[in-house]
Amino acid sequence: MAFDLSGKIALITGGGRGIGAAAARRLAEAGASIIIANRTADVAETLVQDLKEKGHRAAFRPYEGSSRGQLRELVEGSAALFGGLDILIHNAGGCPWSAISELSEETLEDALAINLKACFWLAQAAYPLMKQRAAGRIIVTSSVSARVAMAGGTHYSAAKAGVNAFIRGAAFEFARDGITVNGVEPGFIAKPGRGTLNTPEMIAAIGAHIPMGHMGRDDDIAHAMVFLASDESRYMTGQTIVIDGGSTLPETGFAVERLWGKPV
Repeated sequence: MAFDLSGKIALITGGGRGIGAAAARRLAEAGASIIIANRTADVAETLVQDLKEKGHRAAFRPYEGSSRGQLRELVEGSAALFGGLDILIHNAGGCPWSAISELSEETLEDALAINLKACFWLAQAAYPLMKQRAAGRIIVTSSVSARVAMAGGTHYSAAKAGVNAFIRGAAFEFARDGITVNGVEPGFIAKPGRGTLNTPEMIAAIGAHIPMGHMGRDDDIAHAMVFLASDESRYMTGQTIVIDGGSTLPETGFAVERLWGKPV
């Protein structure tokens, strides 16, 4: 095992499927006890059962909302399950698509609450638990959308840019307590069968515009999270790792077409 998380306790929000589920599996394989917080209970409970059948310690907690009180209760209740908290991964997020011209107050608030505001309330609740151990890992799923523009996703991009600023600020504040704060910035990650961007046709079309020629997989992000959760990342804090197959490298999609030929 490259990274040993034996004896560590990890809480993963949005851990029922996709990147969160992959992170749960990889952290469990590295030895961590896993608490999955998810809005959809059935998929999370199925994953918990699967982890248990493989010999891992795992539990489910409902992700009931992104308010300060709800997230404090989530963190404290999760810590009580296995006797502490060493790793917090805030992976829950979402992008209700909307052009700025049609953006509602509710849509903007929803994007900010789950993607950005939740970072503050989760970290605030986790801080005293990690400080007691003089160690901790806080990891946030950001996005390359923090760096680039996406039509209909300006509110999401703004929230993720805020997440990157949160990561730097929290890392600075928590550094003397042995707590690191880092993030990952996924590019296009394939989620077959989920949403309009994940039909076989769209996966192929998007992949043609990515320098590596295809969309990423959940595990591409999960493996980076295992590193960030490990002792091997102990001197790294306030950083994000971009994992996008090179999609943010070319100036435009035209550059990809010029080098490798027109996508088909």
